[in-house]
Amino acid sequence: MPAALESGRVSVSGPQPVIVAADLLSPYGLGTNALWQGLYSNTSAIGPVRRFSTTQFTASAAGIVEGLQYHDGESLVMQMLRRLLDGARGVIPADAHLVLATTKGEIDLLEQTVLKGQGDPDACRLDRFLRTVSKLAGVGGEGVVVSAACASASVAVARAAALVRSGRKDCAVVIACDAVTEFVYAGFSSLMALDPERARPFDRDRKGLSVGEAAAYAVIMSEARARREGREVLAAIAGWGVADDANHMTGPSRTSEGLLIAVRKALAAAGIRPVDMGCISAHGTGTVYNDAMELRVFHELFGTGRVPVYSVKGGIGHTMGAAGLVEIIMALRALRERRVPPTVGLRNPDEDARGWVSDQEQPLRAGRAALITNAGFSGINAAMIVTREE
Repeated sequence: MPAALESGRVSVSGPQPVIVAADLLSPYGLGTNALWQGLYSNTSAIGPVRRFSTTQFTASAAGIVEGLQYHDGESLVMQMLRRLLDGARGVIPADAHLVLATTKGEIDLLEQTVLKGQGDPDACRLDRFLRTVSKLAGVGGEGVVVSAACASASVAVARAAALVRSGRKDCAVVIACDAVTEFVYAGFSSLMALDPERARPFDRDRKGLSVGEAAAYAVIMSEARARREGREVLAAIAGWGVADDANHMTGPSRTSEGLLIAVRKALAAAGIRPVDMGCISAHGTGTVYNDAMELRVFHELFGTGRVPVYSVKGGIGHTMGAAGLVEIIMALRALRERRVPPTVGLRNPDEDARGWVSDQEQPLRAGRAALITNAGFSGINAAMIVTREE
């Protein structure tokens, strides 16, 4: 991993990476407005799974995007990306460097081969997927796939920002996607990680996560190019940090050192004090250990400051490789609106979450920065700080 990406301590004198365009598709529907309004409705988009039988699994619900065809031609992620990127024509520059984030990509194509004897097992290879997405997005060049478990999208944004900050690129597009398939669902079920009903992030009675699916994109440019092209700057990517706690293949560290290191790196790179943080978009999966690990970090760094914390995963489920980018886009909206959305599914906040997380809207604390945290299997932890000028 390049030193600049690993630490976030890239040359502060380099070009400022900014986000100039972004959109998403989630179980609430197409667009950031659909997700924002869905969270404010305090009604979850997580519902019964009908794509495949769940009788052998520990749960039967997920965050599903309506209207997708399963095991019937095109993969789920490609169907989502076509719907999403149809509205991005003319928005993504042809010379943008593609950074594609996903955990399993077109895994349902392999499922068809295994379960039905149809298709080519090589069709789900990530290098092929990268080429297909590159054509769909209308960009040239080689591009790169980032598959860093459920921190994939945040790490991909960090890589894109590092490329811009270092001057190696002046424009990149991050595209993130993952889908709910039988293979993915079976994996989380075998780990006993699924809530039998719906995810309840930071709730004292939380029992696990809900799997979800989404697709998202963000165009990242140097500030100089954005100004030159007359692009609206949605936010600056001020700092980032990536660390691995090397604790367990699937379980987060109980002492939170990996995420703590990542957040400290992001704060140092951004030159932002904890007191200046307006809100925190937490990974907030609803699993016992993830939520406890994150809260421990927030208490350690922010003390009694009680920065407003929220999670979107009670509304749409854990969208895996797409999660970080979906959450960055929602954090941009929170900064713009100066308010923090409710955490859907929260009923009785965990003792450590009281005063931090709420099932109601919270005002953005004084400050123009938002922290986004993500964690993935194999101990991967990522932190991102975005800022928005008034």
